[in-house]
Amino acid sequence: MSLKPIILLHNISKTYERKIALSSLSIVIEKGERIALIGPSGAGKTTLLNILANIIPSDTGSFELNGLPIHQYLSNKRLAKKIGVIRQQFDLVGQLPVIHNVLAGRLGEWGFFKSIISLVFPQDKDLALAALERVGLGDKTYEKTSNLSGGELQRVALARLLVQHPEIILADEPVASLDPARAEDILSMLAKLVKEENQTLITSLHSVEYARQYFTRIIALRDGSIYFDLPSKEVTDQMLSDLYYLKELE
Repeated sequence: MSLKPIILLHNISKTYERKIALSSLSIVIEKGERIALIGPSGAGKTTLLNILANIIPSDTGSFELNGLPIHQYLSNKRLAKKIGVIRQQFDLVGQLPVIHNVLAGRLGEWGFFKSIISLVFPQDKDLALAALERVGLGDKTYEKTSNLSGGELQRVALARLLVQHPEIILADEPVASLDPARAEDILSMLAKLVKEENQTLITSLHSVEYARQYFTRIIALRDGSIYFDLPSKEVTDQMLSDLYYLKELE
């Protein structure tokens, strides 16, 4: 266990107009943990991930990253070394070759001119090639990205994270658009890669089966609050049933 948690949230709250998205959330996350966020739709999973990614601020409470308040990470370059994000839409440019989408993970390290040059002559090419080999796409390096399947697109997104090499990976429903076989393939690969790199993984999921199988800890949210926070092996079927139970309208 690390001397200081990699993430420390204390009494985090977020409200949209009159709707409470998160209510007094406190979470401690250690380096190397693989955490699944589960819960009904509207429970606050995406809001929590957006706060962790520093995309939106919380209304109240404190957020420390590696012992420093999040607002001290003023530089996007500095934050890119700490946090990488995978979204449902993959955030890839379909018209570009695969290698350019992978090398987008290096933009935080490059200056303006190197970024422009790389569009013609890919920079740090060896890094991209090694990452594509690790995700099983070594033969797709110069393929037009829009020609790839959904599972292959997600692998490109994983390769991009490999060249970015952040300490923390945040994934918002990363396999929601994939069929079960491809979803398991991607989650298995993601869990393997973060374990090899000793990275911290925080993922929102609808599937409790995937949460139990590929993650070491499960944090369940309901109505913006923590319903339970336990090692995956301690989560029971009854807990899950209660989490997703909808009260009948009176």
